[in-house]
Amino acid sequence: MIGAIFSSLLFGRGNPLEIGENFPPLKGKDQNGEVFALPGSVPSQKAFVLVYFYPKADTPGCTAQACSLRDEFENLEEKGVKVVGVSGDTVAKQKAFADRHDLPFTLIADTEATWMQAFGVPHRGSFASRQAFLFEGGKLVWKDLSASTSKQAADVLAFLNE
Repeated sequence: MIGAIFSSLLFGRGNPLEIGENFPPLKGKDQNGEVFALPGSVPSQKAFVLVYFYPKADTPGCTAQACSLRDEFENLEEKGVKVVGVSGDTVAKQKAFADRHDLPFTLIADTEATWMQAFGVPHRGSFASRQAFLFEGGKLVWKDLSASTSKQAADVLAFLNE
């Protein structure tokens, strides 16, 4: 709660997606410079899509968040989750981040803050507030507006195991 209030004061209030809304139709470049689109790039066998936002690649909190998802990636995949990370970093910075930490999931370079705006994620310039959104069949079923760093994957798995 404190994190959400702090983010709101620091970054300005966004209007995050509400439970039950569809994911916004978006395109962006991933860490490999390839176009990734919602919903088009999500494999049909993936029941869930986790879109998580982080302020800046390779900072301590963002690395802990990404590594929590990396470390539980197999468990997330078993649950049918496609993981997509989003920050305002460039394609090159996302690629370096993914390579440095062996991140097995998609990272979007949201340099124009298009994804941040579509999801209602508060941001200042290219620095997004740390938030996470879980979709099932294209509909939002869970959101975390003050996402954890080291426990991001555990929070998602706890919801999926309810």
